[in-house]
Order: sequence, then structure tokens, then C-alpha cells
Amino acid sequence: MQPTGNSILITGGGSGLGAALAHEFHEAGNQVIIAGRRQAALDSVVAAHPGMAAMVLDMADAAGIVAFAEKLIADFPALNAVLLNAGIMVAEEKIDLATAEATIATNLLGPIRLAHVLLPHLEAQAASTILTVSSGLAFVPLAATPTYSATKAAIHSWSVAMRAQLKATSVEVIEIVPPGVQTDLMPGHAENDQMMPLADFIAETMTLLRQEPALPEIHVARVKLLSEATQRGEFAQVFGMLNQH
Repeated sequence: MQPTGNSILITGGGSGLGAALAHEFHEAGNQVIIAGRRQAALDSVVAAHPGMAAMVLDMADAAGIVAFAEKLIADFPALNAVLLNAGIMVAEEKIDLATAEATIATNLLGPIRLAHVLLPHLEAQAASTILTVSSGLAFVPLAATPTYSATKAAIHSWSVAMRAQLKATSVEVIEIVPPGVQTDLMPGHAENDQMMPLADFIAETMTLLRQEPALPEIHVARVKLLSEATQRGEFAQVFGMLNQH
């Protein structure tokens, strides 16, 4: 992915990782369009970044995604990158079906639906990028958030497969694999000193994204305890440590 001159959509861009990454891409000289459910949050980010644009999008709304994509392409015909960042993380007690269905709709079906409708346009560009956001929990699940962990494992698998399918096209697929980061994704995360500071995560991620040749997966050092646990033969130990409380 070229570092500047892109037209990039960032879902979940009104807060957290999405807003921080939107800032970085904007500062690097890219046209950034942020999307999210809350107009007020989007407006706040755009107000601090002249030239940035915003569009309301609910990733759980299948019909809404189609209409959104049509307007996005019409308004930003140079669009050549999409960062599929939007997601929810909710604790579940045993099987909480409502939470599970909402999590799957937002975290898994939403990115697949949006990528599906945007792919023909992206393939028509000289060079384009789909960036997905999984999690260290894709590799070692958190027992308190079983469906969230499962959706991120699915996003990882989907990214690997789509990268192979699109290898002969102009579309590259890059997966960002965050550890726990100090954001408001879940209550208490922003204040938890066990989480990676947001500024540190963003700085390391942007450095890795700028590497040449492009890395297919972006693993900051802090996530490797989880993301490389299986290849080290330490899955059981890391799972036990992660879930001991």
C-alpha cells in the first residue's frame, strides 16, 4: 500500500483505533472518509481534520451497506482502499444469543458485505488495498468474549483466503492484528494499564504498514504472545494465562 495519495474509507472511524488511524492517514496526505453509526462522533473527528469526509454507516444493516457503497463510489470515484475496522466487543455469560448475533452481524458479516459490494470498484483501480482488523484473540480466545474471539478468528481466516484469491488482481489484502489497546471498545479498556497505549499501537502499526515490500499481516510486538502462541507450541499455556481470572 502506498503511504500517500490514497482515497481510503475507514469504518468505525468515529472513535478508538479507527479515529486514530484516520488521523494518521489524513496527516500522511490521503483522502480519508470515515464511517460509523454516530453522526456526532464522526463530526467531531472531521472538525479536527479539514478535508476529511464522513458518512453514516451501520455495519449490521445489510441493505444499508449496499446504499452506502453506491453513494461512496459516486462521491469518491478515486476510492482505492478500505479499512474494515468497525467492530463491537461484548462480554457473554454462557450463550447470549442476542449478543452473539449482533457481534457476528457487525464484526464478520458487515466487513464481508462491504468488501463484496466494493470489490468490483477496487479491482478496477490500478492498485488498491483491503485492510482488515482481526485481534490477538483470533489466535487465543478470551473466554469472556467467545463470539467476539470467534469473529476475529474468522476475519483472520477470511483475510488469508481472500489474499490468495486476489493475488492475481490489483487488490492487496493486509490484516492488522491488534493486542488489547487502551480504547473504549469495552468498558474499562481505556484505563487498563495492561492494555497497550493507543498512541504506541498506532505508531508501531503505521511503521509496519510503511514497510517495503508490504507485509501481509501487521503484528505489533505486543500481540505476538497471542498471535504466535500456537507456532511456539504454547497455546495451552497462553490460553490459561489469558483466562486465569
